[in-house]
Amino acid sequence: MTTAHPTGKPTSSPPAAPPEAVAGSGTAPSVPPAALASPTPAATRDPLVTDAPPPPDRRWWSGRRLVDLIVAVAFVAGALWVTGRGWLDVDGRLLGSRPDDQGFNEWMLAYAAHAVSNLENPFFTTLQNAPDGVNLMSNVGMQLPGILLTPVTLLGGAPLSYLLLITLNLAGTAFAWYWVLDRHLTGNRAAAVVGGLFCGFAPAMVTHSNGHPHITAQWLVPFLVWRIVRMTRSVAPVRDGLILGALVATQFFISVEILFLVALGALMATVAHLALRPRETVRLAPRALGALAVAGGLVLLVTAYPLWMQFAGPQHRIGHPGDPDVYTLRVRSFVAYATESIGGGPDSAQGLAPNTTEQASFYGWPVVVLVAAAVVGLRRELAVRVLAVVALVSGVFALGSTLSWGPEKSDVPAPFALLRDLPIVDAMVIARFALITTVAFGLLLALAVARLDGLAARVPQVAAPLRLLTAAALVGALLPMLPTPLPAKGRVPVPRFVTSGEWRGHVAEGRTLVPVPVHNMTSINWGSAALTGFAVPQGYFLGPTSPTDDTGRWGTPPRPTAVLLTAIGAGTRPPTVSAAERDQALADVRWWRADAVVLPRHAHEAELKAFLDACFGPGQRVRDVWLWDVRPVTR
Repeated sequence: MTTAHPTGKPTSSPPAAPPEAVAGSGTAPSVPPAALASPTPAATRDPLVTDAPPPPDRRWWSGRRLVDLIVAVAFVAGALWVTGRGWLDVDGRLLGSRPDDQGFNEWMLAYAAHAVSNLENPFFTTLQNAPDGVNLMSNVGMQLPGILLTPVTLLGGAPLSYLLLITLNLAGTAFAWYWVLDRHLTGNRAAAVVGGLFCGFAPAMVTHSNGHPHITAQWLVPFLVWRIVRMTRSVAPVRDGLILGALVATQFFISVEILFLVALGALMATVAHLALRPRETVRLAPRALGALAVAGGLVLLVTAYPLWMQFAGPQHRIGHPGDPDVYTLRVRSFVAYATESIGGGPDSAQGLAPNTTEQASFYGWPVVVLVAAAVVGLRRELAVRVLAVVALVSGVFALGSTLSWGPEKSDVPAPFALLRDLPIVDAMVIARFALITTVAFGLLLALAVARLDGLAARVPQVAAPLRLLTAAALVGALLPMLPTPLPAKGRVPVPRFVTSGEWRGHVAEGRTLVPVPVHNMTSINWGSAALTGFAVPQGYFLGPTSPTDDTGRWGTPPRPTAVLLTAIGAGTRPPTVSAAERDQALADVRWWRADAVVLPRHAHEAELKAFLDACFGPGQRVRDVWLWDVRPVTR
C-alpha cells in the first residue's frame, strides 16, 4: 500500500514529458508502455507511471481482452481453490480456522440486507446486544459489500453471501492489481500477472480469508495507489481530487482499516521520497496538495456522519482490548511459511504470529532473497528505493515494541514503541502493518519482471535464456508460498423454528428472542439465520467497557440470568430457583425487551427447561424448540 510505482523511461520518439516526481515514489512523466523496452541505462532511468497505454482496441473482442479473460479465470480458479471446501456445503460448513469471525461477518451481511430492506441505520443497531446495541463503525461495518450483496443475502442467505465475498475478494484484488499494473503502472503484462498473483494470493490475503473479509476486500487499493501517484502531476486538480475522493469514500464504506493502511503506506512513501529527493518533493507538494484538498473535502462531506458515529456515537470504543504487543509478528515469520501454504504446515507458523488469521508475512527465504536481489539490481531507480524503505519500515512496525526473532519475546526495543499509544494506532492489530509490506514486495517483483522483460526485448541474443531464468526463479520462490485450501468444519445447526420463519408468530420484528443458554455465538448465528429480523442479547463485537469508560472490550458483561443459564447448561449447578433468582429472571427479560425465550435441543435440556418453567411458567413445544412467551411481563 504505497505510492511507489515503476515503469521505464523512453529515450526515443515519441519524446517523454519532462520528469515530475511522484509523491512518495519518484518521477512520473507520461509514457507509453512500449517505453519499457527502452535502452535507457538503469543509472539514468527514474521510475515512471504509464499514463499513455496503447490506443484502446474498439473491437468488442481482441487478443488483449482474451488475455484479460484468461487471467481473470485463472484468478477465480485460484480463489475457488482456496475456498473450495466451504463451497461443498455452503449452509452446513464453516470455512477456515476462525468460525466466530465468520459468524460475526455473516450477521453483518444479514444486517446490511435488513437495513436496506427496512431503510434502517447501517452504522448502528440494537438488533445485537439488545437493548444497548452495537456501533457498527467501531466494528467491521462492511456497509458497501453488504449493500451490494443484499440480493444474494435475501435469496440465498448470509452464508452464501459470505462465501461469495471471501472468494471474490481474492480474485478481485489479484485482477485489480493486474489491471492497474498492466494499464497504468508498468505497461508489462508479465509483470502485471506476477504482481497481481502476489498481492492477491500472498499469505496476508489467504490467512485473513479465515474470517476477515474486510481485510481481503482490497479490490480498490490498486486504483487508490494509482490515483495518489497522479496527484503530483495533476493538471486538473479538481477533477483528479474528485476522482481520488470518490475512491477514498468508497473504500471507507468497504473497510476503514484497509483505507487507514493505504494512508500509512502513502505517508511512508512520501517521507521516503522527501528524504531521498527533498527539493523535488517540496516543488511538487503544492500540486499534490491542491488535488488532495479537493479529495479531502469530498470525503469529509460523504463520511461526516459515520465518522461521528465511530468516534463519538453510542457504544463507540477507544483502542483495542488488551496489550497491543499480543498481536505482533516475529522476525522469523518473514522467512517462514504460513500454515495454509505449500511450504508450510500445522507447526510452520507456531509462535511466530498471533493466530492463524494474522499470518501477514511468511514469504519464505526465496522470496525475501529475490526481493533483496531486485532492490540491489535496481537500486538506482528511485521507486525501488522508496518501495524498499516502505517494505522495511512497515515490516519492522509489524514486530511491535520489541525485536524478537522467534516465539520467545526479547527485550530489544523496536520503533513501534514510539507509536503504540497514538490515537487510532492504538486500535490497530499490529501484525497488519505487514499488509503494506506485502504490497511493496509485490510491486518490487513486478518491477523486476518488467525490467528483465525489457532487457530481453532489447537484447534478442539473451532473450530466451533470460526469460527462462526469470520464470524459474519466480516459480522456485513463489511456489512454496502459494496457498493450500482453507479448512472447513460443520456448523451447529440453527433450529428449524428460526430458519423456517416460524419465529414471526411469536416475536415481533425488532423485539428480542433469547436463545438458551445465552451464548454470544448462538445469538449471532440465530439472528443471522433470521436475517436479523429479531434482536438478540449479547453477541460478538467490540464495544466500550462501561457507560463511563470508552476503552474497548470484547462483548458485554452477561446479565445474571444469562450466567445462571450458562452454569446449568454446563451441568455445574442444579436447576433450582430461588425467589430472588426468579425476580432477576423477570427483570432480565424486561431488560432485553424480550418477546420469547427459546430452548433448542441440548445435553442438559431437562434441567434448563425446569429452570425456565419455574421462572416463566410451563413452556410450549413449537416445532423443534421449547418456547416461553414472556410478552405479558415485558410489554
